[in-house]
Amino acid sequence: MYACGPTVYNPPHIGNARAAVVYDVLFRVLQRHYENVVYARNITDVDDKINEAARSENVPIETITARYIEIYHRDMTSLGVLPPAIEPRVTHHIDTIVTMIQRLIETGHAYEAEGHVLFHVPAFKGYGKLSRRDLEDMIAGSRIEVEPWKRDPADFVLWKPSSGGIPGWESPWGIGRPGWHIECSAMVEQHLGITIDIHGGGNDLKFPHHENEIAQSECSHGGAPFAKYWVHNGFVEIDSAKMSKSIGNVLLVGELLKHFSGEVIRMALIQARYRERINWNNRLLEQAKSQLDRLYRALHRLEGVRLSTPPIANAAFYRAMDDDLNTSLAISSLMESVTRANTAVSLEEKVRAKSELLGGAAELGILRDSPSDWFTEHPGQTLDKDQIKTLIAERNIARAEKNWSRADQIREELDAIGVQIQDSPDGTEWRT
Repeated sequence: MYACGPTVYNPPHIGNARAAVVYDVLFRVLQRHYENVVYARNITDVDDKINEAARSENVPIETITARYIEIYHRDMTSLGVLPPAIEPRVTHHIDTIVTMIQRLIETGHAYEAEGHVLFHVPAFKGYGKLSRRDLEDMIAGSRIEVEPWKRDPADFVLWKPSSGGIPGWESPWGIGRPGWHIECSAMVEQHLGITIDIHGGGNDLKFPHHENEIAQSECSHGGAPFAKYWVHNGFVEIDSAKMSKSIGNVLLVGELLKHFSGEVIRMALIQARYRERINWNNRLLEQAKSQLDRLYRALHRLEGVRLSTPPIANAAFYRAMDDDLNTSLAISSLMESVTRANTAVSLEEKVRAKSELLGGAAELGILRDSPSDWFTEHPGQTLDKDQIKTLIAERNIARAEKNWSRADQIREELDAIGVQIQDSPDGTEWRT
């Protein structure tokens, strides 16, 4: 599996974090099914934005990239993201990139013009098969620059010249640097082979980046398929608005970590299915915190219970995760395990509940603390007995009036603070 990683010229934002968490969860699920999962996530350390940042600070590009690679690793570790098996960097693969470009020129899929090397899109008949859009429509809907030396408006750069202090490397076409798209194709070839099982990235990369990767790789390898499956994660919106520097609503992970734990942020990021948009707001974070409080509270009740075998989630949890990473349904299943943990009486019931909690949590990448550490560092809501009794009385009135929506809402409010209620002919009982 290969996932497109960060371009390291600034700190990661919550959109970068979502991609990292999504493919981390997929990595964990695949490890349940396969003995050997090779996961590569690249780092782009050659880019015009990196050059611009280095120029503005009057430092080498390595100073910029080293700084933001360190920040990226630190922030993703805080979110519980496992390191990939392979983390290739573009600057370590220039020779592979040059060789692949030469191969594309030799097969008639690329050409040299004005110091540049370009991929000739009309030479690849399958262009557009990933995004399933007509070539002319794709060109019209993108910001493709149409220089006079292009043979076709859709042709894209594989290599470009470097001058005026811009970093560059020796090549048959002079000192230059690679285009963005060829980098991933070359790194995949070197580390994972000609055809890989899964390729992932943000939904915004489908065109042109992933479309161009397919074209380069398949033309470079005699038409062999590039990837069997493509996975694209959805965007993160801030209060229903697209995240954008122009409107100043970009949320940096490092800033969020000053106010919320990495586990809460991760839990918020997996509330929705990976390919759906996420509307990021405080309510989402509060919901994630409440769910984690319930999970840790249930684990606290089972602290003395020992497992003699590795933890295993319940079958419903695994069905949800295996159904296109349906994390929202899987979390609901995990909450049912919380209920079983809270009502367990026999040792057998307690062992089963703890196994389900820890098995599901491992796949979601949560419950990394001990309950005592969690509640010390993240104190939960104080339980007010009078408030609980008032809410239960209000719920009973709502039920008597057949106001089921209000009754359900009160149950959810109690549930969020770890209060379990049980209705019987004698009234409503509650426990924490």
